Amino acid sequence: MKRTMSGTVDMDKLVSLCKRRGFIFPSSEIYGGLASTYDYGPLGVELKNNIKRAWWKAVVQERDDMVGLDAAILMHPQTWVASGHVAGFTDPFSVCQACGRYFRADHVWELIWESPWWQSLLKAMKGEKTGVDMLNWARTEGTKLAPNLALVTRPEVTLSWLADLHTTFKGVDLDFQNFVGRIGAKADGRVAVPCPVCGGELSEPEPSNLMLETFLGPVRATGERVYLRPETAQGIFVNFANVLTSTRKKLPFGIAQIGKAFRNEITPGNFIFRTREFEMMEIEYFVKPGTDEEWLQRWIEDSFNWYLSLGIAREHLRLRQHAKDELAHYARDCYDIEYLFPFGWSELEGIANRTDFDLKQHAQHSGKDLTVFDEETGQHIIPYVIEPSMGVDRPLLAFLVDAYDEEDPSQGEGRVVLRFHYDLAPIKVAILPLSRNEALVPTAKDVYAQLRKHFMTQYDDAQSIGRRYRRQDEIGTPFCVTVDFQSLEDKQATIRERDSMRQIRLPISELKATLQAKLEGEPFEVLPPGGTYWLGFEV
Repeated sequence: MKRTMSGTVDMDKLVSLCKRRGFIFPSSEIYGGLASTYDYGPLGVELKNNIKRAWWKAVVQERDDMVGLDAAILMHPQTWVASGHVAGFTDPFSVCQACGRYFRADHVWELIWESPWWQSLLKAMKGEKTGVDMLNWARTEGTKLAPNLALVTRPEVTLSWLADLHTTFKGVDLDFQNFVGRIGAKADGRVAVPCPVCGGELSEPEPSNLMLETFLGPVRATGERVYLRPETAQGIFVNFANVLTSTRKKLPFGIAQIGKAFRNEITPGNFIFRTREFEMMEIEYFVKPGTDEEWLQRWIEDSFNWYLSLGIAREHLRLRQHAKDELAHYARDCYDIEYLFPFGWSELEGIANRTDFDLKQHAQHSGKDLTVFDEETGQHIIPYVIEPSMGVDRPLLAFLVDAYDEEDPSQGEGRVVLRFHYDLAPIKVAILPLSRNEALVPTAKDVYAQLRKHFMTQYDDAQSIGRRYRRQDEIGTPFCVTVDFQSLEDKQATIRERDSMRQIRLPISELKATLQAKLEGEPFEVLPPGGTYWLGFEV
């Protein structure tokens, strides 16, 4: 089942695979779990590390103008005053007065539209319907799906308000928000926004700071209040002078960092897409004022191409520029790279022009000089900053979704395959003895011992060889090496390629060099010394 623009990957199936195969587990599951927190299992941590390695290689190792940093999670509280987070890092939230659930105010209407009760009501009212039909829904499906909705708890009164409104506006149809506001109306007829879950009345939006706080010191009453960082960027800004002095870098140059961040999200969800604890990969790239827009476009192009280079389909990515009213207080311009997740288009990475806001703020609040001497003008300047910023978890989810493939059973064996780019695959090579026969084990174990020094390798001898191939396909392993009884005589083994299922046979002594070449992109049909085509080739 290939992916389409409508998004055919079933999230429930993907989440199930992730748990069953050891990619991602619900955190603290034996205690019932903790909302929107997840643990990365044996395969998940390998996939996550491979993504981080690929990013670091692209943005630090292969560039002359980049260096790395690993700043502390806990920082001086004044850092967050200077950055504006203490005063302004907020989201508006509403609380349901019936069930007590919290919702981001700017997400409420989208959540209502997707809610089971609204979709049920839409279906019930399709075509020529009257107030009687709405009353029937309120007394049946509505009671189960939205027990606290005004239309359910006060159906006659609510319908009378709707009728009055219909008469006043001479039969003109109400839009979605007006209609929903009326079926959730207060007893006196005033419009109220209903809860997406139970239909109860939502409170007026209030601001909520998204930073998680803790206290330094053994006694909370006397401890210093500090924050778990909501981004890694500020660790780069406060170390700007240290990095500049120790590396002797000249503009333009950048600092990259990978690290944990924390945000007290009001409505986390969609598996690992939005969580309260997550890992970030961020770059702060310092440029001369006046060259900032040019560098913004360069980083947009480089960032977009990074996803393509690791196998994301071009039609599943798009670029969206922020409208003026969307821009953060520090940003002159910002673009999102968005991905077509099963739940719709959503942000994968943001690339922002932060101007000189951050360095100016920290210079002002700390009293330290954070300027750079410009040899061309003979003046000290405060650089502008271009910031490509993303979490690790969202790209990981995108790579999982894009790699997931259910083959059509009518066209073959109906495999489930994770077609990861080879660089990202958690396991590169699986060693599969044809059976557990004791004659095969020493040779298979010896091959395993040799290859695990060079590749992340898995040894699997449980169940039939066909089932083991399917297991490796399902976790995205590019190559399976099979040791059979003929191997004992000719000292050869077979390599099976994941996507095509073709096989070649070659001397065991050539395995390491051949696998290395294939993982680096050599076509599978290119034979090593002493190799022969085995299965799946037309000779």
